[in-house]
Amino acid sequence: MSGIKTYFLAGHARLPQGMAAQSVFDSLTITVEIDKKYGVIIQSSCTLATDHGREYIQQILKGHSLQDGIDEIVEMIRAGYRGKAVNALIASVKDLYSQYSQ
Repeated sequence: MSGIKTYFLAGHARLPQGMAAQSVFDSLTITVEIDKKYGVIIQSSCTLATDHGREYIQQILKGHSLQDGIDEIVEMIRAGYRGKAVNALIASVKDLYSQYSQ
């Protein structure tokens, strides 16, 4: 088992009313694979409804180290993502970080 050098984490948050993704999911989920040693996000995915939205969030998350906290990630989402799911995305990142910190 010592050969696995990454962790898989998930963060969840409720979606706001009236979102396209809400017809499929009740909550927004962000998953990440991170390097165990440095906490760097290698790959991520989320349950936003569109490919473009999912790719946008992947670009924000990739390469950030959770060892440095999530303030920069939250600020990038707040500054760049203008959809209804902004608060759910931030809450999911916070939940994800909480999982990492345990």
